[in-house]
Amino acid sequence: MRRKRVLPLAALVLCAPALAGTAPATASPQGPPTGPLRILLTNDDGYNAPGIRKAYERLTAAGHDVTIVAPLTNQSGTGTKMMNAPSVTVRHPEPKVWAVDGTPGDSVAFGLAEVFAGRAPDLVVSGTNFGPNVAGLATHSGTVGGAVTALESGVPAIALSTGGLTAPDPVTTVNAMVPTMDFAVKLIDRLRARARSGPLLPKGVGLNVNHPVIGADGKGTAAGVAATFQDPQTVLEPDFTDAGDGTWKVTVKVSLRPAAKGGDLEAVAAGRIAVSPMNADWNTGTADRAVTSVLLAGLRP
Repeated sequence: MRRKRVLPLAALVLCAPALAGTAPATASPQGPPTGPLRILLTNDDGYNAPGIRKAYERLTAAGHDVTIVAPLTNQSGTGTKMMNAPSVTVRHPEPKVWAVDGTPGDSVAFGLAEVFAGRAPDLVVSGTNFGPNVAGLATHSGTVGGAVTALESGVPAIALSTGGLTAPDPVTTVNAMVPTMDFAVKLIDRLRARARSGPLLPKGVGLNVNHPVIGADGKGTAAGVAATFQDPQTVLEPDFTDAGDGTWKVTVKVSLRPAAKGGDLEAVAAGRIAVSPMNADWNTGTADRAVTSVLLAGLRP
């Protein structure tokens, strides 16, 4: 399933003139990385959220060189939005941590252009997010949006999310972030082992990883790992009620249809880790392009 998103016009012009005279990274490093992986770690829950801190601890313990470049505040649901403002506030509260007062996309763009100026990171990891990013949730996810921004610049990226299909319990979900990161380390090790003669991932391709919450305490082991695709359903259904004063009350409910066979929703519902490939453009497959060709046959301006 190809990623539908908000196209960030003039995406890397953001922060001008704050970033005037700088150039963003536009390609991943040449050849397979040697030594510790240099990882840009971002998210949409904020630079100090439990998920990104657990990710930092686990990835660092695995021997990687990790730098957090993430939103200053919670930016959940911002998708691939980039503010394109004339300036941006950036804080550097501690070594290896940068907090950008903007979206995940802004954070990654700043990280590639400034923090990793001159040499792109080997990998961008976005998350782990609080709650799942499956089906239509992925389309609007800031966690996925941060990964997409990296892919647009030619840098391999993985989006990580922790959560099932019911309302998340904060403590249980935080507990489940530990097995999420344990799996993420194994996945990165596998990518690295396969990258002996090339990049960690094919150019322009990222991974959207959704780890379910297993067990009453969230510390259980997933039932397996599934290669999946983004289920096409929307999941969340908004409802608007007119208050009569020019405002409308908005409620959102989960509305699930039967899960698509082989999709991320099916895998997470079955307690498996869903790993879906994603890209950063609007292109569809060859079959879909053939449909367009038939549609336009003989049509003239």
